[in-house]
Amino acid sequence: MIIVVRPGATKDQVQQILEKLDQCHLKAHVSEGSERLIIGVIGDKSRLAPGALELLPAVEKLVPIMESYKLASRAFRPEGTSFEIKGISVGADELTMMAGPCAVESEEQVDQVASVVSSCGARFLRGGAYKPRTTPYSFQGLEKEGLKILRRVADRYNLLVISEITSENDIDYASEYVDVIQIGARNAQNFRLLSAVGKSKIPVMLKRGIAETIDEWLGSVEYVMSEGNYKIIMCERGIRTFETSTRSTLDISAIPVLKAKTHLPVIVDPSHASGKAQYVRSLSLAAIAAGADGLIVEVHPNPMCALSDAAQQITPKDYQALSKEIASIARIINRKYPD
Repeated sequence: MIIVVRPGATKDQVQQILEKLDQCHLKAHVSEGSERLIIGVIGDKSRLAPGALELLPAVEKLVPIMESYKLASRAFRPEGTSFEIKGISVGADELTMMAGPCAVESEEQVDQVASVVSSCGARFLRGGAYKPRTTPYSFQGLEKEGLKILRRVADRYNLLVISEITSENDIDYASEYVDVIQIGARNAQNFRLLSAVGKSKIPVMLKRGIAETIDEWLGSVEYVMSEGNYKIIMCERGIRTFETSTRSTLDISAIPVLKAKTHLPVIVDPSHASGKAQYVRSLSLAAIAAGADGLIVEVHPNPMCALSDAAQQITPKDYQALSKEIASIARIINRKYPD
């Protein structure tokens, strides 16, 4: 249920609502939109006496939310959500561009990529420090040293850092180096990790699990939001289907569906969806045309020598060409491409 607050309600009147909810052991989540203040109510509504809220002077109306994901629902913030991370806007008119190698291998390697993508509109440097792999014998990442490399290089080119963590035990350490925590597809329903990241209040990018339905994915988002962390980016990265021509099947339809179901920003990962560099361009352009708020693309200075996911990473030169095409699509659909 959400409570729509009357325009012009005083702070004391709003506080009266919050106190009533607290008395009934209900959790309140306040969302201040451009036009209205909305309060999301989480918990057993039967604890509220009939008419207990409707009679309060600040209450305009009560709106039930039938979905299991209350805070992630579009009804909670109908105008959509945008937010800033250290001065960089996410979910607004300007596209959010993230790029970097699949795995951090060396400072030289990351620097070669960052120097190019930063000049092509990317605002976030991505790179895997912790690499959960299908087999334990594959390269597992440089871990803490990888995070340090990302931070040094990102600062050099005025970029923000996004990187994946795989355990709640890594949050405190990672928070010293990253600006956005990525939760990967394999941990999309690791609910302890999701709750811990929610409590951290660090911005989060949550990838879709390889077999998650959209509603299940939004349920995962709810775990983060229920802990008070609303700076969440959803990332469609393809799902597992019977098709084997690509690594996963990019669910383009998920973009408009999410735009109808949730208020959160949605970006697309064409690299993991395709698994093949030759398809990254087409999937990227399709995602932006379909309404995605940005992209996260894997870029490597020498993909053939990459220690992780060599086949799906494009070169810096290819990223330069791609960024120009994305900028052209952005103009057509009235979105801004970062300078």
